[in-house]
Amino acid sequence: MAVDGEIILETRGLTKEFKGFVAVDGVNLKVRRGTIHALIGPNGAGKTTVFNLLTKFLEPTKGTILYAGEDITREKPAQIARRGIVRSFQISAVFPHLTVLENVRVALQRRLGTSFHFWRPERSLEVLNERALELLSAVDLQDYADNVTVELPYGRKRALEIATTLALEPDLMLLDEPTQGMGHEDVGRVAELIKRVSANRTVLMVEHNLSVVAQLSDTITVLNRGQVLAEGTYDEVSHNPQVLEAYMGTAQ
Repeated sequence: MAVDGEIILETRGLTKEFKGFVAVDGVNLKVRRGTIHALIGPNGAGKTTVFNLLTKFLEPTKGTILYAGEDITREKPAQIARRGIVRSFQISAVFPHLTVLENVRVALQRRLGTSFHFWRPERSLEVLNERALELLSAVDLQDYADNVTVELPYGRKRALEIATTLALEPDLMLLDEPTQGMGHEDVGRVAELIKRVSANRTVLMVEHNLSVVAQLSDTITVLNRGQVLAEGTYDEVSHNPQVLEAYMGTAQ
């Protein structure tokens, strides 16, 4: 994947303390536009806390968050989303008893600012169907458009979550454990899907499955105990003795 060098997201000294416990400790992160950047680390490393800080579900104790060169450290979650930073779970609470197509239409309504107009006649929403079907095709769900969402297999539900994320036209997609809990076949399908939808946008993901990380990532940042332990390509970080020690308990 081509790297144009522009930094779309940067943190400087990002820190979060909880009553004396330092969950994120001085993290400096640079995410380049048009890349897939993975955030990995053992359990308790601080990955999800970093995501919560970036999307403003938590306020940092110290540090700065820059997006496209602008300081967004004190902005609210809604402001962050309007900038084009979309975290998968923010809009992936899919409605289980709506159809797959209806779920994507609701996400498209959010983009139009009409998301809470549920009392509008359904025919008024048909204008959204064409775009909704395009998004479903992008995630290989076009054949499931009329299925009730609760009936979908787990991997297909995650694909629907990605479709609803795409409906908000994000510049930066934050994917939190996109393959968690999946069988091997679903992992492969969703990994390929992430690769496909990353075209012309930036992806920052937290992911435990290292084979997915190796397959997809341009850059990997390894966290341990709230600090950046290493950063680089998969080949670089997978041979780093400190990374091996953090994951395996011993340098190899």
